[in-house]
Amino acid sequence: METWNGQLSRIVIHGFKSIKNCDIKLNCINVMIGSNGAGKSNLISAFDMLQNIISKNLQFWIQMNGLNSIFYNGRKTTEEICFEIYSNTNSYGFTLVPTDDNRVIFKNEFLGYDGIIANASTAHEESKWENTGNGAEADFLKKDMLAKQNWRVYHFHDTSRSAKIKQVHMLSNNLVLMRDASNLAAFLYRLKQYYPESYEEIVETIRLIAPYFNDFILLPQEGNMEQIILKWQQKGTEDVFYASQLSDGTLRFICLAVLLLQPAELQPSTIIIDEPELGLHPYAITVFAEMVKQISGYKQIIISTQSVELLNEFDVKDIIVVDRGENGSEFKRLNEEELHIWLENDYALGDLWRKNLLGGRLSS
Repeated sequence: METWNGQLSRIVIHGFKSIKNCDIKLNCINVMIGSNGAGKSNLISAFDMLQNIISKNLQFWIQMNGLNSIFYNGRKTTEEICFEIYSNTNSYGFTLVPTDDNRVIFKNEFLGYDGIIANASTAHEESKWENTGNGAEADFLKKDMLAKQNWRVYHFHDTSRSAKIKQVHMLSNNLVLMRDASNLAAFLYRLKQYYPESYEEIVETIRLIAPYFNDFILLPQEGNMEQIILKWQQKGTEDVFYASQLSDGTLRFICLAVLLLQPAELQPSTIIIDEPELGLHPYAITVFAEMVKQISGYKQIIISTQSVELLNEFDVKDIIVVDRGENGSEFKRLNEEELHIWLENDYALGDLWRKNLLGGRLSS
């Protein structure tokens, strides 16, 4: 049986949102660039749907997103959504079709392993992945690829007054960092108690972009030891501040630092982040890129961005250009040979993007 490291090597999608057809090979670092509406966020949404399928939460996700909107150009144009993810020669896939009462059902669902395609039963509303396939290879794939949900989507956009990250939450909700960092205080509490080296690295990294920051104050709430809220302390003062007294950019950077610098055993194998540059100072973007490179030797990163500064931090092989054409979102890798002359003359990737030499820009 081949060794599987939990990372994804390829994703194939047909008929989902703006994606009519795509077949993308994935590297350790994958940075998607493109204009608004090109389809970057729709690829991220595909991973979100996948996560809900594995968690048997598909019908709720469909109701929250709208049935017609998830089919390419609507149900009148597209009759089914097909999806397959690969890790080396192993794969998991399915085809979804709509019903007349605004649900979807599985037309098929399958595992691919060792040259075998094992199908689940049809017409079910929620995934039956754990009942698909027999034998050691199938069990290995289901246990390490699907049960662990070794990919996770993160959005740290909401830093509003009512954002969950700023509210009281349960101290026991600390097994993983939630997709919106809504359990950040509880998760940091766990790191400080059981992973002090990682915790200290996080604090030191935050100080690089917020030199005034001293440390977090991580204590259960008085009167209810099961609850905690994010507090912090500034250098040179004994005053204690709440998360609402951090700038939006600083709070988002803290979320990114915790996500990328937590112990490797707590991280998913594939980390997916939507527009991490929002509100970040250019130096914070540089520090974020260095963290991505630091963990890319053992984790896989997928990022969507519109930041020239962030693009400049990566190599040609890391980039996926997303354009919106007549047949929906188009995903392509850059050709390093075609860009060789420009890069030899000290043009950065961001410069070439501005000159519209990479694609992924607004069409005239």
